[in-house]
Amino acid sequence: MKATSATRGWIVTLAGLGINLALGVLYAWSVVAKVLKTSVLDGGWGWSAGEANMPYAVAVGVFAFSMVFAGRAQDRLGPRLVATFGGALTGLGMIVASLATAERAWPVLVGFGVMAGAGIGLGYAAATPAAVKWFPPERKGLITGLVVSGFGLASVYIAPLTQWLLGGYGIAATFRILGVAFFAGTVGLAQLLVNPPEGYVAAGATSGAADSARPAVEYDWRDMVRTKQFALLWLMYAFSAFAGLMIIGHMATIAALQMPELTLGFLLVAVLAVGNAAGRVVAGIASDRIGEVKTMFAVFVLQASMMGLLFVAGTPTLLVPVAALVGFGYGANLSLFPSTTAGYFGTRHLGVNYGLVFTAWGVGGVFGSMTAGSILDSTGSYALAYGVAATLCLAAAGLTFVTKPPTPGEVIGSGAQRAERRRAA
Repeated sequence: MKATSATRGWIVTLAGLGINLALGVLYAWSVVAKVLKTSVLDGGWGWSAGEANMPYAVAVGVFAFSMVFAGRAQDRLGPRLVATFGGALTGLGMIVASLATAERAWPVLVGFGVMAGAGIGLGYAAATPAAVKWFPPERKGLITGLVVSGFGLASVYIAPLTQWLLGGYGIAATFRILGVAFFAGTVGLAQLLVNPPEGYVAAGATSGAADSARPAVEYDWRDMVRTKQFALLWLMYAFSAFAGLMIIGHMATIAALQMPELTLGFLLVAVLAVGNAAGRVVAGIASDRIGEVKTMFAVFVLQASMMGLLFVAGTPTLLVPVAALVGFGYGANLSLFPSTTAGYFGTRHLGVNYGLVFTAWGVGGVFGSMTAGSILDSTGSYALAYGVAATLCLAAAGLTFVTKPPTPGEVIGSGAQRAERRRAA
């Protein structure tokens, strides 16, 4: 029975990783946007930079905030149904996007921005909780890191694949091909996502997990948002996402600005992606050994240090490893925060709980990209943006010293009583 349960857990984990590899189609947009901005005579649509980036901005926003509703649906309906719907919505959204033309933008805004953005949120929300529930709390960091590493690694294959499709088939056909492929892949893998049976206890669980692997109470979202731990996690996530997404969104421009004599944009995007995926797995393993909060502190300090190095990075010898470490730090947070949410507030309501924590990623990412763009426009340099990002990362590192697992008595208001009743039940 133990072997069967362990095998099922790894099947769910690998299925979640595969789903995230497909949902990483979000990372293909930078390649698509470049073609959209070229002239019609050159095979593009002649869109402005703002027009070409709008579908991506919509998708990121919808993705971040749909995680709340997706997580709640996952907790109530189970991961298989939610991931199936998410995969189908992503694929259909790409197909709808293929109906857009140079003069008609709404299909790509609705298809890629709204439909695919929501579908990615649904699939992403369903994959991690299902996998984590099959394993003992002491391995939640590793399992979380493996599942979410797929999303970080996706751009390694999606970017060149999309580039090849655009060159050979054009914009509309590229959307259709990707839509059909990801519809089939995600819907198929979603059938492997199942929660363990009621009362299931993973084999090998011990009492030695770091950072209170077993919360005293299974918090629902109402109780969670009443804790100071939720506020602390949200702020740390927003600060770190500000720095990570700021650099990810501007890396090609940073390379062109600081090393105009070289063309390193594509290489740096790939290096970022590899670092992104590695950070999710390595941080997950580290958090299982030394605890999430200590790992967060190290990651935040690393992020701050990389902002300083970016300021002086003027050669490939320095910029390439810095890009890899920026990706590493960003990816580490995408593993640490869901793992910490599970450790602090339990796995029963992990979908909606992490969805609420994840809104910090959306807020930090939007403001990070906007701030960097505004600073560049006004000063002609990213120097001030690096300073702002470094300061926020150091502030996040400082918050780790007051971040500890919650206890039922720390829930503000009547939530503590509700939590105690649920535990008694």
